[in-house]
Amino acid sequence: MSWRSSFRCSKFRHVFGKPSTKEHSYDGVPITRSVHDNHYCSANPCFIAVVTECAGGGSFLVLPIHHTGRVDPQHPRVCGHSGSVLDVKWNPFDDHCIASCSEDCTVKVWDIPVCGVQQNLTKARKTLIGHCRRVALIEWHPTAENLLLSAAYDYKVRILILEWRAVLRYPVRVVLMPVHHRYPSDSLLLSVSFNSDGSRLAVTSKDRRVRVLDPRTGKILQVSSSKSHRANKVLYIGGLKMLVSTGSSPWNHRQIVLWDPDDLSEPLYEEDLDGSAGVLFPFYDPDTHMLYLAGKGDGNIRYYELSTEKPYISFLTEYRSLLPQKGLAVMPKRGLDVSACEVFRFYRLIVFKDLVEPLSMIVPRKESGVFQEDLYPMTAGNQAAMTAQEWLLGINRSPVLMSLRPGTLIANPYPETPADKGLVRQLSSLRFQMDPSVGAVTKTRLEFMEEVEPHQNQTLETQTRPPPTTESEVRRKFIRNTVQYIRTYVRILCGPVQTWH
Repeated sequence: MSWRSSFRCSKFRHVFGKPSTKEHSYDGVPITRSVHDNHYCSANPCFIAVVTECAGGGSFLVLPIHHTGRVDPQHPRVCGHSGSVLDVKWNPFDDHCIASCSEDCTVKVWDIPVCGVQQNLTKARKTLIGHCRRVALIEWHPTAENLLLSAAYDYKVRILILEWRAVLRYPVRVVLMPVHHRYPSDSLLLSVSFNSDGSRLAVTSKDRRVRVLDPRTGKILQVSSSKSHRANKVLYIGGLKMLVSTGSSPWNHRQIVLWDPDDLSEPLYEEDLDGSAGVLFPFYDPDTHMLYLAGKGDGNIRYYELSTEKPYISFLTEYRSLLPQKGLAVMPKRGLDVSACEVFRFYRLIVFKDLVEPLSMIVPRKESGVFQEDLYPMTAGNQAAMTAQEWLLGINRSPVLMSLRPGTLIANPYPETPADKGLVRQLSSLRFQMDPSVGAVTKTRLEFMEEVEPHQNQTLETQTRPPPTTESEVRRKFIRNTVQYIRTYVRILCGPVQTWH
């Protein structure tokens, strides 16, 4: 029998966490006291959003990413919800667009000005009103623009396309919903995760099982059957064709489990961690293949490195702090400091100190000012790979990659849609140029929008025609749908028009 060392050489085994000083943190933020197992914060290279505590209604704070130090208690907030805000997520393809969900049964999409929020923001660009109970989860599609998934306590999971209408009632897809007025526990979701191209959706439900679904049809493809693991959070591991779930064992020990998404009958790896009660949030970096586990109410963050060879996972080290975190936000890779060899950055919510603390994960190198190509391969950028209509027609595309080397530009490998796409972008920018009295949604216009929505929904989901088979047919169908959306939108805002200028 050959001897095999248990030590695994890795260039990430010396990764260390570097917390920011109080001057470079966000102090005086009244973080929400809600008990839902969400992160309550989200970050991008321009802004950080934090759900705040308030009396009557719900609000969240949006701060410029470099606006560190003491936060003014009277700082303007985004406060258009009538119930507590439960989750916020930045649009991955628009740094000035953020979605929020609330206990008031709505999902709202907001436009944040370039200079930040200068006064209380109460009017959302889009309002989604299809749910009848509080909305707990929202998630943007990773490759298609303007697609948003929402999951609520009415046992419905919906995918909506955010175009043209100010008030959206009808989704383009219903992934899960009650059947014959029965409310199964598998439809009340605890977490959701798309795979890298958005063609599969992994979920955990109230029955503590892991499921893999087709988000276009809602068909359940795989269901976990392990009785030794009660899953709480799930995450797709891009590039390694694995799923990771965190939860508890029958003895209430916190667990981490790896799965094959094509076969959930048996886990690939299972490990008990500790006996704490807080929920474990998994975070994965596909560029370094590092997995981070951070517990709610914990002060430590564990790091692991994943591989395709058994045992699939190896423990590296952990960051320890005396300050427990309520939630965490993650900075996209394009917002990291590559000159300091920063490979990951958290924003920890520390409630009892009203503090949001940036935490940088750094790989020590002798020449830290030089761009390290082995640490920063091509990564997912901020360009959408396709439109929402193309995804609904069955097209799958990988994310558009970008280089983190300063001054490097990478061309989009996917062909641009013809001139109509430019017309769509020009029309969507009208919200910044239009007179408020023209863009206001009156009762008459709202009734008109509700009348035209079923017809538009049928246009997108027509089943009588066969699906297009060639790229040119897909493009022609997209152009037809776009022109119809433009005509409807112009009628709503301006009434009948004879010419288009």
